[in-house]
Amino acid sequence: MGISRRFFLFLSRAKGLRKVVSGWGFARRAARRFVAGETAAEAIAVARSLSGRGIMAILDHLGENVSTEAEATAAADAYIALIDAIAAAAPWQSVDGGPPHLAVKLTQLGLDLSPGIAEANLARMAARAKTLGVTVAVDMESSATVDQTLAVLNAVRAEYGNVSAVVQAYLRRNDADVEALCAAGYAIRLVKGAYQEPAEVAYPAKSDVDAAYVRQAQRMLRATQETGAYAQFGTQDPRMVAAAREYAAAHGIPNAAWEVQFLHGIRRDLQDSLAREGIRVRIYIPYGTEWYPYFMRRLAERPANVWFLLKNAMRA
Repeated sequence: MGISRRFFLFLSRAKGLRKVVSGWGFARRAARRFVAGETAAEAIAVARSLSGRGIMAILDHLGENVSTEAEATAAADAYIALIDAIAAAAPWQSVDGGPPHLAVKLTQLGLDLSPGIAEANLARMAARAKTLGVTVAVDMESSATVDQTLAVLNAVRAEYGNVSAVVQAYLRRNDADVEALCAAGYAIRLVKGAYQEPAEVAYPAKSDVDAAYVRQAQRMLRATQETGAYAQFGTQDPRMVAAAREYAAAHGIPNAAWEVQFLHGIRRDLQDSLAREGIRVRIYIPYGTEWYPYFMRRLAERPANVWFLLKNAMRA
């Protein structure tokens, strides 16, 4: 892991800096490349604009690692308000025929306080989302929370059904997790992983992460034929997209069984190219006032994003 990546991942967890950086005008402007805005209305407007390009959306009300039960309840309430706003914005015209999906982190719903609190809040969200036909994707966070996250996810899915899993290819345990989720018929979003983890937990070499991603993507595509599961590939890496496309084509897996998900603000050229070719594309649209940790992780991913920040600073 490069020094700059470690540095920005450290900053993403530095709560003392969050308030300072969040107040910098140039940082807020730079973050708008990756964050749709601070309100649900702004996020929904972006989702609407995507539908005109034949692209689907998944909305994320940013936040994580709350410290009180009241904050966890408020986060779930904000998501329920978002679901109601999505319903009010109907009808939705999308490739899959439904409204935007939702993404949530369980530490935002109180996982650090108690798995029971997180489960209760996720269940409230899932119940409301189900009335609209919306899927709630549960983001995976640090490796320390994986088992608790999967336990909460399994409990809520057993009751409501409309929750999906997000897994991280760089975790050494992820082959086994993908296997279990595929066997259970889960819809899965596969990402490479964006947290700082020790080498005994996560592959430190990019080549190993890429190999794991391709291996796990192929397992997910096989599951679309075995159990009717739906596969989602969260990546901006054209090599990973090509690997999924080639495997699907070689094994007769239809485009309707899988999709590629991009982060808002990254690789619009590839998004539009894939959509024109009939590949399902969905954009992950984060919004809210708690954008700092998310923004720092985007800076950690690519040096070009750091230069983007510096150029904005010079214009300030």
